[in-house]
Amino acid sequence: MTATISDPAALLDRYLSQLAEQRQLSPYTLRNYRSDLQQFLGYLAEQETPLEEVTRHSYRAYLTKLREEGTAVGSLRRRASTIKGFFKHLYACKLLPNDPLRLASAPKTPARLPTFLNEHEIDALLAAPEINKPAGLRDRAILEVLYGAGLRVSELAKLRLPAIDWENKLLQVQGKGGRERVALLGQGALAAIQDYVREGRPALVGGKSEDWLWLNRFGGPLSARAVQLAVRRYAVQAALPKSVHPHLLRHTFATHMIERGADVRIVQELLGHASVGTTQIYTHVTETAKRATIEASLDGISEQLQARLTAQRESQRLGVAHHNEESRAS
Repeated sequence: MTATISDPAALLDRYLSQLAEQRQLSPYTLRNYRSDLQQFLGYLAEQETPLEEVTRHSYRAYLTKLREEGTAVGSLRRRASTIKGFFKHLYACKLLPNDPLRLASAPKTPARLPTFLNEHEIDALLAAPEINKPAGLRDRAILEVLYGAGLRVSELAKLRLPAIDWENKLLQVQGKGGRERVALLGQGALAAIQDYVREGRPALVGGKSEDWLWLNRFGGPLSARAVQLAVRRYAVQAALPKSVHPHLLRHTFATHMIERGADVRIVQELLGHASVGTTQIYTHVTETAKRATIEASLDGISEQLQARLTAQRESQRLGVAHHNEESRAS
């Protein structure tokens, strides 16, 4: 028997059967689809809203209800996608004259602010490698470049000796999508690379070295994975409280640049971001940090004022008591 728009339960069964047949979805996924859609159909029944009268407004009202009940954003997005897929199916089957949710937007995932190291933590990390060994000189230079130039670990691992412009203190970097950009080398990063190239790299050179900048102990190119493991190891040595990884140093570079007044467009160029919107998240990080600092300062001022007022009241109390004693004595 053909399901009609007035029989939502039968429509749901037919829709899930088609999904199972056409997309080979797992029983677990189909069970989630059924649960999500049954809950939405139950909500429509409570609101006395038939399927043909569903609008973007009723769809958003349902998602708002879920959000207010504490449903996580990820779950909201899944349910929204499931509901929209169902209505797209109803329209494709000519059970609805149009798809009321075709232009409806899904709940946005809130942007996560990147974490970063403070200056004391970054100093401790940079000081962790033993620079009396070739590998230590290499690793110190790697940490300096990851932080001082804001490189991705994949970009760092692909560097070759000709990429270094010693005179102008620059690195020629191949970023995402093969896009070339120039990274600036600060004094610390430049000095660390010079020490490594002059004293550390010659001890690591082997038959496979070619002109790779970073060499492993066999003389071959150092892998991105080896860099990741080294950063974690030095973070443990530096007793850092966070789980440190190469991209965290990139976040730290960008955040410190913004904190020191760098224009967001310049930071965008240095990071190789295609859109300035990606870079602007670091302005929110610094604003959050500033707000926390201000609030902590205000708390400290409030405590000082409270202590001063308490001392004044105690002094006044003692003064009054002393005056009363003198009055009784006279």
